[in-house]
Amino acid sequence: MSQDQSRDNRAALVLAATPIGDSRDASPRLRDELADADVIAAEDTRRFRRLTERLGVTIGGDVVSYHEHNEASRTPDLVARIAAGERVLLVTDAGMPSVSDPGYRLVGACVAADLPVTCVPGPSAVLMALAVSGLPVDRFCFEGFLPRRTGERERALAPLATEQRTMVFFEAPHRLAATLTSMATVLGQDRPAAVCRELTKTYEEVRRAGLAELASWAADGVRGEITIVVAGADLGAGPALGVEDVMPQILARVAAGERLKDVCRDVAGATGLSTKTLYDAAVTARR
Repeated sequence: MSQDQSRDNRAALVLAATPIGDSRDASPRLRDELADADVIAAEDTRRFRRLTERLGVTIGGDVVSYHEHNEASRTPDLVARIAAGERVLLVTDAGMPSVSDPGYRLVGACVAADLPVTCVPGPSAVLMALAVSGLPVDRFCFEGFLPRRTGERERALAPLATEQRTMVFFEAPHRLAATLTSMATVLGQDRPAAVCRELTKTYEEVRRAGLAELASWAADGVRGEITIVVAGADLGAGPALGVEDVMPQILARVAAGERLKDVCRDVAGATGLSTKTLYDAAVTARR
């Protein structure tokens, strides 16, 4: 089902990117859409009101909350209002709606109802962190937030050990050190990475180093909004990987609950090493 972008109708769902720190990054179009919308669905209505005050925008439409706890119940009403001819603007606390924020459910419902969906582009912590990281940006993937528990986190990281694209993650400041430690364990202590903190804000900081060094730096505590960028696996350059190079990854995946035979077969396929050699070395290392 295709969306007819040519229909002359103000009715639409508008996904609007908001500043991730500096309100001066708000675009003129964002200001126009805020003033013109019939309904504004905001992740946090209080933070949204503070943003509009900083922008000097007068809101004429209805403002309703739309967050992870009420999006299921509120989505049908918003879809109905768009179907009735209204323009609904969706904003989150920072950045682009639906990227680790509410929005996906509402977009899906509008698509299913053949209602127009458009976007006001703008600030993105993912793209800004990639740009300033110093790591390759020609191919990348976004992994969002990792699980909070160590075992689950390392299990989620294990399939990424051979991911060749640059990877981007979000993390809470109080979990940063633990996450970087898990990354160093599974992805390699010297894997190049960048921790981007407080992007666009007064105390913006970008730390670039290997994962183990970054974990050590973060051990004393870090504040602010955090985005982590990690280099992809360099499987095709330099000397071939040896058993000792991939053993930490294998042991971490087994400790996270995977079967040793399955892990060895997977790693063998990615590196060209012998499955039996990897299995025997892992058995010895676990004794």
